[in-house]
Amino acid sequence: MDFKLEVVIVPVSDVDKALCFYHDRLGWRLDADFTVADGYRIIQVTPPGSPASVIFGDGVSGAGPGSVEGLLLVVDDILAAREELLARGVEVSEVFHDESGVFKRAGTVGRVAGPGAQGGSYTSLATFGDPDGNEWVLQEVTTRLPGR
Repeated sequence: MDFKLEVVIVPVSDVDKALCFYHDRLGWRLDADFTVADGYRIIQVTPPGSPASVIFGDGVSGAGPGSVEGLLLVVDDILAAREELLARGVEVSEVFHDESGVFKRAGTVGRVAGPGAQGGSYTSLATFGDPDGNEWVLQEVTTRLPGR
């Protein structure tokens, strides 16, 4: 049995502001915008090249706006991805790696400036947030681990 992650729900405080950020600024595809009832609106967007989508809206999550951390966006060139986001007016951290060489920890603990060792896959990271502060992590992957 396959279990495929297809949608992640992101809690936001202002649906129209979030739509402007994800669709207009980031350029993510708008898949759906349904107003089902008063206080219940569902918006789905999809990052370029991603099989998984993001849903936000009114009445779709009980989580606090801005409470999501570590949403991972895999890119094959972190410097180019960072430059594209900057060109779109998105504030993006400098490229960094974790001192452990594995993955980023919560907040900025263990961050070391610059790409990971020898530019290895999975180690070079950068972060940005949506208008509510939900955290997105860019992770450079050029060679997948075996079995992936």
